[in-house]
Amino acid sequence: MSKVVHSEDEWRRLLTPEQYAVLREKGTERAFTGKYHDSHEKGVYACAACGQELFASDTKYESGSGWPSFYQAIDRDRVATEVDRSHGMTRVEALCSNCDSHLGHVFPDGPQPTGLRFCMNSASLELKPANKPDKK
Repeated sequence: MSKVVHSEDEWRRLLTPEQYAVLREKGTERAFTGKYHDSHEKGVYACAACGQELFASDTKYESGSGWPSFYQAIDRDRVATEVDRSHGMTRVEALCSNCDSHLGHVFPDGPQPTGLRFCMNSASLELKPANKPDKK
């Protein structure tokens, strides 16, 4: 997949207001409100902005945080990270490596085998259900 680049006006047209606030303005949805925080459907979670596949449902787990949590990405090159010093704290931000959209944060308190918790916003994800054809 080649890198996806759009102007901010194009992103505003392509995304819902909630998706734009999270993906492009680094917002965060309220805990326990996102459509995937309690989802147990099988499939692949992709970036809501560009469609790059990010997480398999079998790596999703209940972290109790109120956001969809995964212990690893499909491939480590799919999720980029950078230091986030906003809001008076230091965290690791998770970004889609294909379009640079904000997904959430990564914490070192997840289960084995990785010990990581990819704490994602539902608004940044789109579930591609297993055994169902892609919409085109």
